[in-house]
Amino acid sequence: MIRPYQGRTPVIPASCYIDVSAQIIGDVELGENSSVWMNAVVRGDVHSIRIGANSNVQDCAVLHGMRYKYPVIVGDWVTIGHNATVHGCVVEDACLIGMGATIMNNARIGEGSIVAAGAVIAENTVIPPRSLVAGVPGKVRRELTAEDREMILQYARNYLDYVKIYLAEPR
Repeated sequence: MIRPYQGRTPVIPASCYIDVSAQIIGDVELGENSSVWMNAVVRGDVHSIRIGANSNVQDCAVLHGMRYKYPVIVGDWVTIGHNATVHGCVVEDACLIGMGATIMNNARIGEGSIVAAGAVIAENTVIPPRSLVAGVPGKVRRELTAEDREMILQYARNYLDYVKIYLAEPR
């Protein structure tokens, strides 16, 4: 469901795929070719949410800001995995946020990073670019390689393929 909130209507290009079960509310803007999948919630009611081009928000993920303080900003070519919570933070370009990961207020995930499945990134944490972060609390485990970056981009490209398939399906 796509719905306005207090006079703000989500901005969603025609190239995007939004599943009918997803909830996109209020001050939300998606970039070209981005997607929001089954039962995901992108709740721009208390602060803005911006999702870049070619990014995907997978099943049951939740994106939400903190009122008056922290928006959610997601870059281009980002994959946000199933059941992830992305709250009041910045995820720079070409990142992979693993299934069930939690990123808290005022955290920043540097470009080209992976936040492993189940990791918890505490408030105000800054993750350097090209980092693999895992654990509770999340800690940088190593610097990522060119092969890792290619894998991150492949996840995003897979979802671009899924977008084409789903948009072609009869509704």
